[in-house]
Amino acid sequence: MKKKMLSMLLCAAMFASILSGCAISTTKESDDSNAESTEGTESTDDADADSDAEAGDDVVVMKDEDLEGREEITLWFWGAEPYAQEAFKKILVDSYNASQDEYQLVVEFRPSVDADIKTALAANQGPDIIYGSGPSFVMPLVEAEKLENMDGYAEEYGWKDKILEPYYESGTVHGSLYSLVNGVSTMGVFYNKKVLQDNGWEVPTTIEEMEAIMDEAIEKGMYASVTGNKGWQPVNENYASLFLTHIATPQTMYKVLTGEESWVNDGVKAAIEKSKEWWDKGYLAGEDYVNLNFSESLQLLSDEKAPFFVGPSIAFQWAASFFTGDKEENIAFIPFPATEQVPDTTYTLGAACTLSINANAEDSHKDEAAKVIDMMMNAEFMQEMTAAWPGYWGTPLKDLSSVDAGDMSYLSAEFVKVVSDISDAVNQGNFGYYDNTFFPSATQTRIVNIDEVWYETSTVDEYVQSLEDEFKTEFENGMVPPTPKPNMD
Repeated sequence: MKKKMLSMLLCAAMFASILSGCAISTTKESDDSNAESTEGTESTDDADADSDAEAGDDVVVMKDEDLEGREEITLWFWGAEPYAQEAFKKILVDSYNASQDEYQLVVEFRPSVDADIKTALAANQGPDIIYGSGPSFVMPLVEAEKLENMDGYAEEYGWKDKILEPYYESGTVHGSLYSLVNGVSTMGVFYNKKVLQDNGWEVPTTIEEMEAIMDEAIEKGMYASVTGNKGWQPVNENYASLFLTHIATPQTMYKVLTGEESWVNDGVKAAIEKSKEWWDKGYLAGEDYVNLNFSESLQLLSDEKAPFFVGPSIAFQWAASFFTGDKEENIAFIPFPATEQVPDTTYTLGAACTLSINANAEDSHKDEAAKVIDMMMNAEFMQEMTAAWPGYWGTPLKDLSSVDAGDMSYLSAEFVKVVSDISDAVNQGNFGYYDNTFFPSATQTRIVNIDEVWYETSTVDEYVQSLEDEFKTEFENGMVPPTPKPNMD
């Protein structure tokens, strides 16, 4: 009875959460230049959950009319750009459809995919393959019994053996697998090589070196760095996650996320204070932070108006629109520079998205959904997709030695290198935690609201206490995703 009641409450919470959207900042809308969100922001009070398969004007349906009569295996995805949709069709959809003659994969590209998924699942409907914006998005769906246990498929396809352990474990709930991360994402620093060269600046290896460059850039009338939360407040969590990793340290955050230590500690406070310092100094694009989205920021970086762009590695996919021609090789990416607290190369681990199976799908459709997901979890798929669509399909594999970037474009090859470097760091335990992957949902929302501190509507102490209060409730209710253990030395 208790489990049934919890399931009912979670279903209600899922539907209610649609009104505020999902706080994920690593994907993109297709209907404007805002490159931070998959979601619309309008209310769905009048949404009819029984019509979840109805595609709105902004939904692109990828269906092969020549395969009419085959059963459909369905997947809803975010509203990727046309070139990315074409790559998806050629490399995944057409390959799957050609692999057998009974089913066809039908993909719908939906800008409001997170909200649409929640609405449909609350009504026990929705696509066979469930897109999710990270493990924290998945957790309530598992507790509400909306997602299929994938342990059997994991054994059949050997997923645990080939996927990086922190990413595999992030998709488990109570020891069983319910989602797989399709691609790694990390927070770091894009820089314009020409800007650094023209100004006599070396690529920073420490936070002090980076801050010195940003100070000089401001003096020269440039932006210190360019990113912004225009139209999508969750961009704030990029900075929060970075500083929790590099100032609070992965070791402290591991203890916090496992309940061994309170959020109210000197390390977390120092991280929040560092973010406030960067805000006050204008390092976050100054007053234009609220006026810039990812596309506009990358345009400014390309136009040599700033040395740095601080953001997610998946921004490679949008950089391709601005770093073209003789500018193509001006951009490069580095992990966040070393700090006194974290001197080694360390990556804040995030997820491009997760893939799950609808618990209410037909059994035969579940088997085919697992087959489709497995097609995306191998080095060959990563190589083909990255060549056509750089920045998104960094499959979290333990072994990437077979991925050959020799014939790829500059941006695609650079992205492969980043993913390979992340894989090496993870194998050494040098990683921290991006909030949309490892924090429970209410705590993540508080992370997004770190600008309360920046605007001084909350003190650091008040804000950190609010994190503790939200997390404690979620921890006690078993809503915290699995926390992989970093190198504790």
